[in-house]
Amino acid sequence: MAQNLFLQTVVGIIWDFDKTLIPGYIQEPIFQHYGVAADQFWREISGLEAHYSKQGVRVTKDILYLNHMLTYVQEGKFPGLNNALLRQLGGTLSFHRGLPDFLPVVKAHIEKDPRFKRHDIRVEHYIVSNGLRQMILGSAIAEHVEYVWGCEFIEDVAQPGYLNGGQQVMSLLGKDEVGGGRKKGGKAALAVPKVIRQLGYVIDNTTKTRAIFEINKGSNKDASIDVNASMRHEDRRIPFQNMIYVADGPSDIPVFSLVNRFEGKTFAVYGPGSEEEFAQARHLQDQGRVNSFGAADYQSGSHTFMWLTQTAEDIAQRIVDDRTRALAERVEPPPRHILNDLPKPDRAAATTEGVVGA
Repeated sequence: MAQNLFLQTVVGIIWDFDKTLIPGYIQEPIFQHYGVAADQFWREISGLEAHYSKQGVRVTKDILYLNHMLTYVQEGKFPGLNNALLRQLGGTLSFHRGLPDFLPVVKAHIEKDPRFKRHDIRVEHYIVSNGLRQMILGSAIAEHVEYVWGCEFIEDVAQPGYLNGGQQVMSLLGKDEVGGGRKKGGKAALAVPKVIRQLGYVIDNTTKTRAIFEINKGSNKDASIDVNASMRHEDRRIPFQNMIYVADGPSDIPVFSLVNRFEGKTFAVYGPGSEEEFAQARHLQDQGRVNSFGAADYQSGSHTFMWLTQTAEDIAQRIVDDRTRALAERVEPPPRHILNDLPKPDRAAATTEGVVGA
């Protein structure tokens, strides 16, 4: 007998990061740490596509800033920048009002409700960001999140021959710069400082949708499930209609479209007090790209707090209704005793009973 892989009792709330959970951009603490002007860095990023085009090279715009960060490391403008420091700097990030408290609050609101508790309905939070995963993992919100997708850097770079027990790390700096030398047998004696050297994993505006499918199919929970594998709707861990996607802008349109197409819920946020961001979020709703929008204020009583909480509750209630309906359709009542052998009532007596003089 076929058995579904998952119970589909999880409400998945999926968050963008920059401008959605934090007021600005995740890279700001890095610029502050090194005394680098952020506006100068971003001006350089905006000119890189044209710069490389003159060389006849086509580039992916969404990851240009990552490569430029590596250039800043190599040129000594971000000296000693490694994953440990990224985590440390992530701890300095400030969040929008009401965060990170809102995440455990909405989770408890659903999971402690008796209507939902008896069906083991749970809330899981996910972050899917173009930003730096190590900084998110070092931030105050990480403990409330099930998993984080973001961009990663590699520090220890494998060189040709590493599978044969050769040198495990290849320095991308010169020998004199790292104090390296040679031992007998040709293996390097490295004194390589821990710094980020290569891109390891990249999330851009389009590949965010891959992360959504990983959540949908449960690939993040079971590595044996390939995200590209064919999978029945009823076998997917978090159906799209059990998802809420929260983000701030046009860069999230691919995910908004995906979640909407499969009847999930979408919500755009704008910076409180920003008329420009308000207009942008309203435009997304006018175009039918999001179900609703509100200020990035997650305090109790705010429009955003109430919309997200009630939408999570609506999804939980639909899960209950679906499970109750399935129970009625699939579970047949037990056989009952046949009552034919019971004595029949005396019709004549029943007819004359209570008649005067009978």
